[in-house]
Amino acid sequence: MTVPSAVSAARTILTRLHDVMASRSHAQAKLNTVVEVIGAGLDSEVCSIYLLREGMLELFATRGLAQEAVHVTRMAIGEGLVGTIADNIEMLNLAEATAHPDFSYRPETGEDKYHSFAGVPIVRRERAVGVLCVQHADPRRYEEVEIEALQTVAMVLSELIANADLVDEEDVAGLSPQLSGPQRLPGLTLVKGLAAGVAVYHQPRITIEHVMAEDRDAELQRVYLAFDKMREQIDRMQAQAEFGVGGEHEEVLETYKMFAYDEGWSRRIIEAIDSGLTAEAAIERVQQRTRMRMRQIDDPLLADRMHDLEDLSNRLLRIVSGQMGTAASMGLRQDSILIARNLGPAELLEYDKRRLKGVVLEEGSLTAHVVIVARAMGIPVLGRVRGLRGVIRDGDALLLDAEQGHVVARPLDAVAEAFEARFAKSKERAAAYAALRDVEPFTRDGTRITVMMNAGLRDDMPNLSLTGADGVGLFRTEFQFLVSATLPQRERQTRLYRDVLDAAGDKPVVFRTVDIGGDKVLPYLRHNNGEHEENPAMGWRALRVALEREGLLKVQARSLLEAAAGRTLNVMFPMVSEPWEFDAAKAVFESQRLYLKGQKKKLPEAVRYGAMLEVPALAEQLDVLAPQLSFLSIGTNDLTQFLFAADRSNPKLAERYDWLSPSIMRFLRRVLAGVAGHSVDVTVCGEMGGRRLEALALLGIGIRRLSITPASVGPIKELVRKVDLDQIGAAMSGWLLAPPPPSLRDALGQWAHERGIEVD
Repeated sequence: MTVPSAVSAARTILTRLHDVMASRSHAQAKLNTVVEVIGAGLDSEVCSIYLLREGMLELFATRGLAQEAVHVTRMAIGEGLVGTIADNIEMLNLAEATAHPDFSYRPETGEDKYHSFAGVPIVRRERAVGVLCVQHADPRRYEEVEIEALQTVAMVLSELIANADLVDEEDVAGLSPQLSGPQRLPGLTLVKGLAAGVAVYHQPRITIEHVMAEDRDAELQRVYLAFDKMREQIDRMQAQAEFGVGGEHEEVLETYKMFAYDEGWSRRIIEAIDSGLTAEAAIERVQQRTRMRMRQIDDPLLADRMHDLEDLSNRLLRIVSGQMGTAASMGLRQDSILIARNLGPAELLEYDKRRLKGVVLEEGSLTAHVVIVARAMGIPVLGRVRGLRGVIRDGDALLLDAEQGHVVARPLDAVAEAFEARFAKSKERAAAYAALRDVEPFTRDGTRITVMMNAGLRDDMPNLSLTGADGVGLFRTEFQFLVSATLPQRERQTRLYRDVLDAAGDKPVVFRTVDIGGDKVLPYLRHNNGEHEENPAMGWRALRVALEREGLLKVQARSLLEAAAGRTLNVMFPMVSEPWEFDAAKAVFESQRLYLKGQKKKLPEAVRYGAMLEVPALAEQLDVLAPQLSFLSIGTNDLTQFLFAADRSNPKLAERYDWLSPSIMRFLRRVLAGVAGHSVDVTVCGEMGGRRLEALALLGIGIRRLSITPASVGPIKELVRKVDLDQIGAAMSGWLLAPPPPSLRDALGQWAHERGIEVD
């Protein structure tokens, strides 16, 4: 079936369904006619409709299956192929239905002679209220155009079902009966912080009153005008961005704008109108397809791009329907916590920052564009919070704890008071730590500890002066690649690096070359032939990718060298496993330095090269590598998972292995011994160094340089001033002798408590 014939088939079916819906027949008679119309239109031997009643999917009408099974065959959500479609809200397309692990045979239907199966959810208010499916005796997968025709018809069925009250409104709403008492919902911290306010749903529900179009040309005209208006809004928003020029949010909006002008997206909407849908229904139809595709995407970055597209769909739908009111346009009347399934960066920018205190998302990820913008705005964000709509109502009081990763709805008075006290204490501590901004972190015995901060965005750099950090010990250059729609050009990279160095002034900045690959796959740079990696963290990533794609590393090398002209450039290579990898990467930089010298370009006064020690194997060759190093940075996040063979993203393993394990402490002590006698600065980079108890242990084994999150700089500087290095060094040496104490964490915590040193 060609695309034109698919559109034609859908239009023919919709025309006949229009007559069915306009008839005076009762609902059951309409459904009986509907399955005949669809079956004939798609030349299908079987067409069946299952609807949600009393929490079960009930066979309401069928062509081809046994009529005796109607209103008899019932399946739970998640049961059988039909239940799986409803549960996942996604289509199934199978050449052999019985081969699917969720297949459930129902003998009363007489379906045993049919092999192929395709089904799509019937969606209302973003929930599956039924399933439309077709079957054939011959084993075959259905063409994509046939599936699209089914999905278009399912939209019309949704309207028919709603008008005829064929499903329970409670089933559609999906509301939990526990809407009166307090509820605590866990999530993933995306931007740290605490906030309190009332729940405000970002997206008031847009009701599509009419699905089937009366006048195709009129619908096309409406959607063309809506596209023009939407693009004007995006252009205006880009010009009025509140953070000044050059921030990562600007690149985010540029990518967002690219989607707004995407011809493929607009073409799919126009094709849906051609099939007989109204402009609103066509946008919703394409949006449903986007949601289903998003559920099948493992690549988090590509999924984030799809979220941007859904954000634009919502915007276009509001314009074309005339229902322009979002929570942003209606205005926030009090301190508010925004609730959304997901949120686009442009939509977040529309909110009044004085009233918007936090954001809670059903989805979201650390690499999402909205997170970059929220961080720049200083707004805490909690993501991956499941079941929001069934638990939280508009106007509910919320306590958002994006430090510990949860949100509390309708808290008890005692809980609210405790949260307020913690909030106040947090502000007091923040003020006390801010007072240490200009205080140098000397230990009690007079040793100066270097406390630097990690960064990855241009917008992070003001934290350098706010915290009084000694410099940037780790600047993650890959963030610019993650927020860009295409590979960043050399000029853009140079501008970013120069801006970062300008912002740092006399303080050093250590640039880590791009660490992509693994779980940070760029859709525009397929470096592994599209193959799925079983262990991406240990796969084709970081320096391995950069050495293979030498052009990528050459461009970055030249950008860094040009940006650091007249200054000292500190450059670090990630995930070095063997000395030859460091040598190869350094050779790329040196070749670019010679090229720029030949071009009479101004060069850095000095280039200091370092390596990131994340792969344990490198520790065994430090005697070979150390003479070539200016500095060595220990990446404790990756190093820990490699030492313990434990995926840090696996929740079952996240808390299993302790940073204060003697295994890690002894390993780090061996690393220090491996570079002893060489002029190599050793820095611990990562979350471990930003936790007070762990930082205390690191000081005890001889670490004198830390690079941590900006929020941790104040607390660690305060800790350093209470520590006597001789005392903690002797204690750690004793504990690390065989046999170690049952719990090094407990022993160290008790030691700190006895000396009045507050730890986490």
